[in-house]
Amino acid sequence: MFIFAILIVLSIVMYIYYKVGIFRTTDELKQRYLDAKSRICLGVLLISMAINQYITIKMTIVLIISIIFLILGIMQLVYGFNASRHYRKEWRRLNE
Repeated sequence: MFIFAILIVLSIVMYIYYKVGIFRTTDELKQRYLDAKSRICLGVLLISMAINQYITIKMTIVLIISIIFLILGIMQLVYGFNASRHYRKEWRRLNE
């Protein structure tokens, strides 16, 4: 359970870091890349919260909410990973 608490805190910090980075840059490609990275952190946050809550409180309603958070977290993680890979390739292609 302690590892999920650490993951939650780290993912919140990294999410805020990437979101602030979006406002600090003017390059649209870099903004989209940072947004994709922040989505990965959001996905990790939702997945960690879902698992932590279900381990801590074993009730039916918590199971339902945890499954919803888990699905949303996986969707954010997959989308962020794919978008991050795409924008990284685009940056490499433009800056050869």
